[in-house]
Amino acid sequence: MPFITFEGVEGSGKSTQLARAAVKLRETGREVFDTREPGGTAIGRKIREILMDVSHAHLDPAAEWLLLEADRRQHVVEAIRPALARGVFVLCDRYSDSTTAYQAAGRGLDAEGVEFVDAIARDGLAPDLTLLYDVMPGEGLARARSRDGGTGRFEAADAAFHERVRLAYLEIARRRPERVRVLPAAGTPDEVFRSTWAALTRAFPL
Repeated sequence: MPFITFEGVEGSGKSTQLARAAVKLRETGREVFDTREPGGTAIGRKIREILMDVSHAHLDPAAEWLLLEADRRQHVVEAIRPALARGVFVLCDRYSDSTTAYQAAGRGLDAEGVEFVDAIARDGLAPDLTLLYDVMPGEGLARARSRDGGTGRFEAADAAFHERVRLAYLEIARRRPERVRVLPAAGTPDEVFRSTWAALTRAFPL
């Protein structure tokens, strides 16, 4: 069954769209496993606490990256592969593209090294479809800060960081057009969901 990832900068609305897609898919009779990274397993939730804690501002970028890869490995082995084996739709809020965008481009880590380790962590498992919600970083951050106060470590990064992340996402979409669909995310949640559902129905028989 399909493995679908939802990607975007902070405040892009990807989590909202994933939740709405999960509801709609269930209404059509599909079994859905909706999950997220980091934090899709019990071990992952402990890793997420470390990664999102603003008191860990001194966390080294390479250490941050390796924690994310540890979370991904556990997620793939414990949750995603078993769900796919059961024949359910898997919807995941962030996956490897986030690591490329945030850790390689945003943090400036070696892109080839990130790709090599990530391939080990995900054990060859790639999404069938990625929905990339594109919004200008300033608008996304304003949304995120109005929602939760902007207290996360990634939200606290400077504007240049978020611009690098957005541009990296768009480059991924340019290189992987067979997998990545870029969806403008500046509209209302209803408007964006119409695009989300259209992308899903074009990709899969629903």
